[in-house]
Amino acid sequence: MLSWFISKRFRASNQHSGLIAFLSKASTVGVLIGVSVLIVSLSVINGFEQQLINRLLSVVAHVEYHAPNKPINNWPSKIALLEQHPNVVGATPEIKLNAMIQFRTSLKAIEIEAVLPSEYSKVSRLGDYVKGKAISSLSDDEIVIGSKIAKELGIAIGDKVTLLIADQSSSAPLAPSKRLSLTVSGLVEMGGQIDSMVGVIDLSTAQQTLGFSPDEVTDLRLSVDNVFAAHQIAIAAGQLLPDLVYVNSWYRSQGSLYQDIQMVRTIIYLVVFLIIAVASFNIVSSMVMEVKEKQHNIAILKTMGAKDTTIFATFALQGLGYALVGALLGVFIGVLLAMNISDIFKIWVNFSESNPLEDVYFVNFLPSVVLWQDVVVTVIGTMLISTLATLYPAWKATKIDPAVVLGN
Repeated sequence: MLSWFISKRFRASNQHSGLIAFLSKASTVGVLIGVSVLIVSLSVINGFEQQLINRLLSVVAHVEYHAPNKPINNWPSKIALLEQHPNVVGATPEIKLNAMIQFRTSLKAIEIEAVLPSEYSKVSRLGDYVKGKAISSLSDDEIVIGSKIAKELGIAIGDKVTLLIADQSSSAPLAPSKRLSLTVSGLVEMGGQIDSMVGVIDLSTAQQTLGFSPDEVTDLRLSVDNVFAAHQIAIAAGQLLPDLVYVNSWYRSQGSLYQDIQMVRTIIYLVVFLIIAVASFNIVSSMVMEVKEKQHNIAILKTMGAKDTTIFATFALQGLGYALVGALLGVFIGVLLAMNISDIFKIWVNFSESNPLEDVYFVNFLPSVVLWQDVVVTVIGTMLISTLATLYPAWKATKIDPAVVLGN
């Protein structure tokens, strides 16, 4: 209690000492900036991770089995086998095609997924992002395409488009493409790259176009209960299939995104904690100067019977006070910014009329999720670094000899 009282008096007297007051405030501001930047950065990383799991991975295939040579026949029995695995939530047949979509005189590459409309929701939430007719109601002469494809080619819902599909059954190298005329019934508006590449049609339409029988498909798609164990589940469930298939999981197509997010999180922790460390160790310089200035006061306290532990605690609390103020203000500002960073980014995009996330990531907005465990780790880490920074000045204060100081 005595140490806290003396520390408070010293802090008040520092307001009249220009250089010491400036250095103390500079270290406090440095801690404030570091803490707020770390909270905002981690919140944005958390937002991207959440969007990856809840948005992108709810749309892309968790697990796929692709037939490399001939189609998978008798798919209903294969689906029944796969659904016996305890970690498989749903399984559906698909035919995947690379095609060209033509509207009037314009052409664009497109990735076609031929699906069972009534069963598609078991493995994908893409239908949640469709404007227009729902995928579950898709008929055999309709197609749902990405909104960016429609924007680029000038397509509107209700327009007729033509799909040009390579004739894989022909042995001739220059065989003409198969043409399929369809009506656009819906547009996918996810706000990411999928909008510029995807097209969904009815499974029977693709089977008739490719000359497949009703029980033949090229892919079997699974949805699993644990996306982070998708590869292990894919291997285990795939052993139930009698066919020769390629086994793919989302790790192959989207795994690099998840790894990048975790790597960026680690780099942010390292870099920003180094910034906080630099700001915290600015406390050392201000505290050393303060000890030098207050050496007569320290000497008098010692002659009055103050113990070294009291002197040590006095200056340790002094330094921790600067860091604590910076940390608490940093938490307030950081959380406030993190909770509103999405709206701030949206305002900036509208003002600048350019979006740096457009066609780069799986979302075109800046997500943010504040996790209180990140805030706690940030504050604890900051205070630990600040505690280390106060040890030397506080120890230096205990080494002042009253006889030497007062004798001069």
